[in-house]
Amino acid sequence: MSNPVVRFQILSPETEKLSSFYCGLFGWEASRDNLLRYQTLDTGSERGIHGGLWPCPPGAPGFVQLFIEVEDCAAHVERAKQLGATVLIPPQALPDGDVMAVLKDPSGISFGIVKPGDK
Repeated sequence: MSNPVVRFQILSPETEKLSSFYCGLFGWEASRDNLLRYQTLDTGSERGIHGGLWPCPPGAPGFVQLFIEVEDCAAHVERAKQLGATVLIPPQALPDGDVMAVLKDPSGISFGIVKPGDK
């Protein structure tokens, strides 16, 4: 299995402002129609990936995070740690059935991994 980038996430202290900005600029559609009330961004493209907006940690500047699909979150977290990554959010099941973890690579850039649940 390849490990494609399947989602992006924009983290910001001003999620509503950025939602209006990106939707207005690119014609994307925002929705909170999901179990977490997470603000998703539908880019309207079959070629690209969709994303979402989430509040960033207090005091942190905004940033973009990529999510990579994996078959086994726990195994990838262990391998990432061996390669020098730091775990920010350990693997956890989400209400929609996905399993997700967030890590920092050795240079300090955060990224997520996700194993899609059965939908």
